[in-house]
Amino acid sequence: MKKKILGVEFDDLSREEAARKGAELLAEDRFHYAVTPNPEFLLAVEHDPEFLSVLNGADLVLADGIGVVYSAKILGTPLKERVPGIEFAADMLACLNETGGRLYLLGAKPGVARKAGENILKQYPNITLCGTRDGYFKDEERVLLEVAAARPDLLFVCLGAPKQEKWMARWGKHTGARLAIGLGGCLDVFAGDVERAPESWRKLGLEWAYRLKKEPKRIGRMARLPLVLVKAAGQRLKNGKPEESSEWPES
Repeated sequence: MKKKILGVEFDDLSREEAARKGAELLAEDRFHYAVTPNPEFLLAVEHDPEFLSVLNGADLVLADGIGVVYSAKILGTPLKERVPGIEFAADMLACLNETGGRLYLLGAKPGVARKAGENILKQYPNITLCGTRDGYFKDEERVLLEVAAARPDLLFVCLGAPKQEKWMARWGKHTGARLAIGLGGCLDVFAGDVERAPESWRKLGLEWAYRLKKEPKRIGRMARLPLVLVKAAGQRLKNGKPEESSEWPES
């Protein structure tokens, strides 16, 4: 079931349900792409109709961000739970490991994808790492040819939003992959360069606070996130009922 949160149509799934759905997509012999919007995405689509269209055109849209979950509650369309991209990625790696499938890692700074791949193979030894490529490129078609030549089943696209989502929508079906996932900075986590918040922080919905504690330079980005809750409250007051339109409330 889809639930619309400030224009973006999210799949109302638990982590376990998302993993099962992802496994189904990965088993099909055609291309699919999944996105993991956080509150920053919800702010960005207000001024980027193409980005909104790409998100809503995805085969799977998962709420990665406690601000999305809170916004859904405010709007009267609650989601079952937050499904972090890094956890969905881990579930898809476990699925790929069972079948001995092929994985391609695209994105991050030079060397990070390769390091991430090495760590992934230590945990999932049946996976074939068929290629890696950093995210510092201008020629999208050339990169497409590199990915397609590697013949991946699962493709992690970590170029940052909205570049990664638009890349998947534009080129994904030509890669030969069965499932591509936009995962932002996840390769840094798999590489061990960025530490996830402890589980106790994650359970409280405070992973964002832990990231801010570790990276104070993110304060500028974090300061904008309460705007999502304000917009959700404004939409609810305007409609007086769960959101039915993709239009944004007047500012």
